[in-house]
Amino acid sequence: MLFAPENWPFSLKLLPQPAYLVGGAVRDAILGRTREYLDLDFVIPFKAVKLARAIAHHYKAGFVLLDAERQIARVVFPHATADFAQQEGNSLEVDLHRRDFTINAIAYNPHTQEIIDPLQGCVDLERGILRMVSAANLEDDPLRLMRGYRQAAQLGFTIEPATQAAIRSLASHISKVAAERFRVEIGYLLAHSQGTPWITSAWEDGLLAPFFKNATSESLLKLAAVDNAAALITENWQQLGVQLQEYVRDRIKTTWLGIAKLACLVNPDPQLAEIELQKLTYSRAETRGVTTVLKLLPQLQIVDMSLREQYLLFHNADIVFPAMAVLAVAVDNLVEAMSGDKPLHTAVGTTQETKARSCQVLAPLINRYLNPDDLVAHPTPVVTGKELIIALDIPASPIIGQLLTEIAVAQAEGKILTPTEAIAFARHLLDG
Repeated sequence: MLFAPENWPFSLKLLPQPAYLVGGAVRDAILGRTREYLDLDFVIPFKAVKLARAIAHHYKAGFVLLDAERQIARVVFPHATADFAQQEGNSLEVDLHRRDFTINAIAYNPHTQEIIDPLQGCVDLERGILRMVSAANLEDDPLRLMRGYRQAAQLGFTIEPATQAAIRSLASHISKVAAERFRVEIGYLLAHSQGTPWITSAWEDGLLAPFFKNATSESLLKLAAVDNAAALITENWQQLGVQLQEYVRDRIKTTWLGIAKLACLVNPDPQLAEIELQKLTYSRAETRGVTTVLKLLPQLQIVDMSLREQYLLFHNADIVFPAMAVLAVAVDNLVEAMSGDKPLHTAVGTTQETKARSCQVLAPLINRYLNPDDLVAHPTPVVTGKELIIALDIPASPIIGQLLTEIAVAQAEGKILTPTEAIAFARHLLDG
């Protein structure tokens, strides 16, 4: 329980009186939401940075000065972070009135166990409503406009109509937000199916246009179709469904499902998409994932692919295959659904027959990918490039790579079983 200081990474005795726990930690504690990683925010009447530095020193924890002018610092523990901010204004209530939404403007005094709620945030928590403190506060930090949609998705809340109207009216201000800050907010929405309707709302309300200039109504339909496709794939191939939820890299908190969704929002031209993603400060691994999906997606529409075509597909896709597969199923379902006379907004609701057909088309490739012993999807080289250079007495050049590819295809076709056969096959190709 976040209201239990004995669970905090530092002793309550080190906090001055008064001191207040505020923001998301208080909100989640009231809602009964548990956190594996504690993220605590404290408001201190004075000398907040000095206090943070003292706590960090006492526990040999990390210390980060976040804002010297506003006196905000962070202490980083192994399983928690604690931010200490100097109170804004001459009272706690003034500070709380400067926050974004009422549910985040609730404070808790751990010394007295008192909840301070001047804006009736607890009532909005009970009603499941996200309500702004004021439009001016949203304008002060336009990222709060996008944060509203992210928090609504996280909590399963609705946005109060006047608040959503204010967000729409202020939407043009989102262009002032740094790309990396925006990317963090939309990252959660892309990672979870409950975020998709809120991405749609954000696009309709004008918050996506400055960052995803190529997003259209069809892009948003694709997002919903990807969610459906992910559920379908998980139902039929649980292992692939698990891989869709894995991160691209340990330090990059974007899943392969998120990569498939990003591919829906950017320019379909891989080169233009790469430029777009770089501007949004996505990592090289994330950018490569999206552009690989866009490059190879058309190949998944090929009926009766030869073993050579399949081998090259798997070779080029590598670890990106799960993202590519889920987007292919989504696009196929969407195309089938839209081929009738259905309105565009209902096209995502595909029939069981359509879903089964899309899975049948990709089933052979998915089954190959999930079989670690499949020589087409996961070839085990019988010879190395160095061995070819020595055996054939030829210099290192791009030809070696070409020979290795032909050997791998022949191996998948069952024409080659041993290193001797592989070298003989390569020599024949050179002589021919």
